[in-house]
Amino acid sequence: MELTTFWFIIIGVLWTGYFVLEGFDFGVGMLLPVLGKGKAEATGVTDPVTDHIGENERRRRVMLNTIGPVWDGNEVWVLTAGGATFAAFPNWYATLFSGAYLPLLLILVALIVRNMGFEYRHKRDSDGWRRGWDAAIVFGSFLPAILWGVALTNIVHGLPINQDMEYTGNLLTMLNPVSLLGGVTTMLVFMTHGCFFVALKTDGAIRHDARALGTKIGLAAAVAAVVLLLWLGIEGGSVWSWITTVALAVIFLAGLFFNMRGKEGLAFLCTFVAIALFVLTYFLMLFPDVMPSSTNPAWSLTTTNAASSHHTLVIMTWVALIFTPIVLIYQSWTYWVFRKRITTRHIPKAVDPSRPDPIKVH
Repeated sequence: MELTTFWFIIIGVLWTGYFVLEGFDFGVGMLLPVLGKGKAEATGVTDPVTDHIGENERRRRVMLNTIGPVWDGNEVWVLTAGGATFAAFPNWYATLFSGAYLPLLLILVALIVRNMGFEYRHKRDSDGWRRGWDAAIVFGSFLPAILWGVALTNIVHGLPINQDMEYTGNLLTMLNPVSLLGGVTTMLVFMTHGCFFVALKTDGAIRHDARALGTKIGLAAAVAAVVLLLWLGIEGGSVWSWITTVALAVIFLAGLFFNMRGKEGLAFLCTFVAIALFVLTYFLMLFPDVMPSSTNPAWSLTTTNAASSHHTLVIMTWVALIFTPIVLIYQSWTYWVFRKRITTRHIPKAVDPSRPDPIKVH
């Protein structure tokens, strides 16, 4: 196997890791206002003396604590994917990041705002303070979930690139029907993934609410994904991409089935695998291109004309072979340590208003 092909696969693996892990992070963040609403407060049945923070806040803390130990580690995958692209395929990196500068900047700002929400919402015992940071988390989860889908779908669909490997379109060029469908699809899939993760990691009412909501959103996600992949497959699919498309549909529907049967672990595993197949399908449609040109196919960026020198790829390969297993072992250990379910019973009903929130999301 040529090193250019090897690094194309590695970058695909990195994007897969990011989507399957950060995907449920985004899902939990987007669902915070929905699953974070308890029935007691919704009906006005609360006691401000014995229930200082309220059921809603306890549910939100449960949701945030499910991803608290892992969200920052999940973001490492996209940083590594960007760095690997820069080193292995500098022309791909240059064309993509210069052409999609504004969308990528919006994603970066959204992620910063979201991360600030995780870190600062516990700093003050104030409902208004927490509502503000909750809004930041929701915004910072929705926007990247949509824009990543828009960006990757545009890459597969093709962008106007000239003979000098320069992007010649603008922001509106990227907001075409198929890319917007891609953004809606990733948003719905991540929300489904997030529902299944909450159901897997919690118990009690929130667990059942997450399962019920996951089925509803999952059906919409399945329809959107099928339409999107049929659209892209008809445009430029291969035999292998059609195989992964069918496998993706079957596994995703199996996840919905397991969810309705109350088997949260299998349901989450199915969405995990389905998202991985989604990214694989995209990369199979791309190869051997890395950025197809809609202006002239001869001007497309490929794994050959966008790659670094052979010497650079050799050094990168040795570094990857040494350090990638270490990172995988460490992150797997993190998930194993924090594998147990949590419930609202783990969140105290009352706090001392003079002290900061004792529950900190890491």
